[in-house]
Amino acid sequence: MIVLGGPICVPAATPRNEAAVAAVERGETTRAYADAWGFDPEDATEAVQSAIRSRAGTVVIPYTGTPWILRPVTLRSDLELILEPGVVVLAKAGEFRGGGDSLFRATDVTNLSVRGSGAVVRMRKADYQQPPYPKAEWRMGLSLVGCRNVLVDGLRIESTGGDGIYIGSSRSNRWCENIVIRNVTCHDNHRQGISVISAVHLLIENCTLSGTRGTPPEAGIDFEPDEPDERLVDCVVRNCVIANNAGNGVLVWLKPLTAASHPVSLRFENCHVQMGEPGNPHSSIAPDLDLGWSGYAVGEVADQGPAGTVEFVRCTSENTGREAVRLVNKSARGAHVRFVDCRWKGSWRARHRNYGGPRSPILIRSHAPDRCREPGGVEFVECTLVDDIDAPVVRWEDDDDSATLRQVSGRLHVVGIDKPRLRLGKASIDITLQLAEPVGKR
Repeated sequence: MIVLGGPICVPAATPRNEAAVAAVERGETTRAYADAWGFDPEDATEAVQSAIRSRAGTVVIPYTGTPWILRPVTLRSDLELILEPGVVVLAKAGEFRGGGDSLFRATDVTNLSVRGSGAVVRMRKADYQQPPYPKAEWRMGLSLVGCRNVLVDGLRIESTGGDGIYIGSSRSNRWCENIVIRNVTCHDNHRQGISVISAVHLLIENCTLSGTRGTPPEAGIDFEPDEPDERLVDCVVRNCVIANNAGNGVLVWLKPLTAASHPVSLRFENCHVQMGEPGNPHSSIAPDLDLGWSGYAVGEVADQGPAGTVEFVRCTSENTGREAVRLVNKSARGAHVRFVDCRWKGSWRARHRNYGGPRSPILIRSHAPDRCREPGGVEFVECTLVDDIDAPVVRWEDDDDSATLRQVSGRLHVVGIDKPRLRLGKASIDITLQLAEPVGKR
């Protein structure tokens, strides 16, 4: 709080409210306010952690007019945590020295709800990126490890030293299950907006994932298992905006999964990847501008990789720094990739000086013959590409000429390219992809 004409005033600490705490401990109320355990404007960790450890089913972090400065906080089962509108939870300066120190962490927790419409969870990314902090990428805003039945709604999570939200496995529970992430903004995080390592029945909807920059992959959202027994099953990302991330907008990277892994089922619906300002023509974007990488990238589905489907339905991109779509070491024998009624506008809007490879809007590439000798298995169902680039619309690139592209199908409507063409290799097998003029207004 700032008093006009005077110095900046820090509110004084408030004492513990013994009567309110006792009522919670006796079970007379199931709703606890964290400041009942006392509020210290310099470090409120003990108040929040004590409230969470109490018998209360609902714990409220109330608006006090000043940030709640916290060290790492551990969440528990059967908890509803509410951050009131206007609340700012701020990581304490000088803390979080451990590479995996997350602001909020839940491990093997069941029945957890974190609600925070109008609230902000903020860490200190710039601090963690330099000494004396050891280099690390796991200082998450919210870490969910081996959890069941979790709802996260309405938060803004920003400037973490890792991911805004991490969803992964524990030793006891090899995937998170029944997770809903809704109306959340993850902005300016170090590694990813959201990382999904292992999840079953996951819904991410109406979220904004933006401004990731710090350490690769730097994606808006990344589905990337660590072990072959982890799962990506019934995962849906719906109605999300993925903007101005330094890496790919959407990244699906399945290298650790094998043919013995559970089949994957990922579906993206009505998602939009944006780099740079919307609507900008190619000529108005500086070629040296750092706009990020591809809009949608799927990689490392090996010949002996997982079965299943990765599906993009009515997804769009605009002004991507590199390709609109990039498929790397994607085997026709592994999970099938489908793009249905998708629209991509404007690719290669940044120079990427260090990249000497092909520059097509859609790239299918193989560079690991030991893992992917039968690349392909991609379908484009009535998709539209709007571009002005002088390059093959879809390009197949084999680094050592040892593989044969196969099973690429569908129809792609092309707008803005004078003579659209494909480059899919002379020895390709079962290629039925067609280029067509646009039909009506898309």
